[in-house]
Amino acid sequence: MKKIIYTPEDNMNVPIKIWADNVEDGAIKQLINLSKLPFIFKHVAAMPDCHQGYGMPIGGVMATNKVIIPNAVGVDIGCGMCAVKTSLTVKDLDIETLKTIISKIRDVIPVGFNHHTEQQKENSMPLFNTLLPFIAREKIDEMKIVAQEFKSALTQIGTLGGGNHFIEIQKDTEDNVWIMIHSGSRNLGYKVAKYYNDIAKKLNKRWHSEVPEEWELAFLPIETKEAYDYLQEMNYCVEFALANRYLMMDRIVEVLTEITEKSLFNKNDTLINIAHNYARFEHHFGKDVIVHRKGATSAKLGEIGIIPGSQGTKSYIVRGLGNKESFESCSHGAGRKMGRKAACKNLNLEEEIQRLDKQNIVHGIRTVNDLDEASGAYKDITTVMQNQNDLVEILVELTPLAVVKG
Repeated sequence: MKKIIYTPEDNMNVPIKIWADNVEDGAIKQLINLSKLPFIFKHVAAMPDCHQGYGMPIGGVMATNKVIIPNAVGVDIGCGMCAVKTSLTVKDLDIETLKTIISKIRDVIPVGFNHHTEQQKENSMPLFNTLLPFIAREKIDEMKIVAQEFKSALTQIGTLGGGNHFIEIQKDTEDNVWIMIHSGSRNLGYKVAKYYNDIAKKLNKRWHSEVPEEWELAFLPIETKEAYDYLQEMNYCVEFALANRYLMMDRIVEVLTEITEKSLFNKNDTLINIAHNYARFEHHFGKDVIVHRKGATSAKLGEIGIIPGSQGTKSYIVRGLGNKESFESCSHGAGRKMGRKAACKNLNLEEEIQRLDKQNIVHGIRTVNDLDEASGAYKDITTVMQNQNDLVEILVELTPLAVVKG
């Protein structure tokens, strides 16, 4: 499902293509701002989970000519999903076992603002140890913020964070058990994003940029040292976020193995990973451009991805269809339909708890403050998936059994 907005009186340089039934006014305004950028390429794409963010909507995709915009990547650089199918089945996990698993996971994986008390070591990942760049000290000397934050980052790796980050134990339609994680680059990504966005704002003022400051879309021309430095540190954060998810996955596997006393993997089981906050060089419509995905997932032809629902709803393993019109992208989740404060104010606590309890999902909703991440705060994932059936095809449908939220 797609509609195209094009209003010449708005002085838009390119059209906007939206894969959604409706998008809030604030997000539409931001999409229009993107379409007016002097360096915007071809069109702006909005995924079905699109909603207002800072500068650029979450669920937005755009390509630029020789310019990178830190705020179009966002503060949680490299945030993404990973999932793996285990050899367990639902018969191995009754409610009491799931409660024990969730309790143990909380013991080994700090959530919210909490970090590890000690720096994590290279041998922390016996299962998913891929010598990722968070270990590579020889690379960080060139990176101002990464070098500055490195020691602190080693206490953050292997932690979930807050907001919409989660760990879920899930089942597929054949009752196989899966593990899914949503998390990012923690405070390291935030520090990198803020530092380079502040630089971009200062430079744009100096250059008397025609992009209004209130749009929050300060940019760095790709030939500048500042853009080179940002790209280097951004890519490091993407890899750091992956290492963060790998370390958490390793420890979750240890917990499940200890409690179930069973081997968790078959020979052909592989970890699926995909990020949804980054910018990279890609080739589209005959031109090399910089594609910014903010809360959007790459969906190249045949590419395997993950689209989670909200707490208590289905998630999906998908395969990309390589749709050129979306810059080969899809949604990164269900997408919010109300803000956090509005959710806490307007949702009914008993109803949200019952929604999960009726499905026998082990969860952590206890107080009104927990409603900011309740299912009622999010769009219907079924509708979201229907709206992007020309972007991805569903391979596996997953239902939650137990949830840890940040």
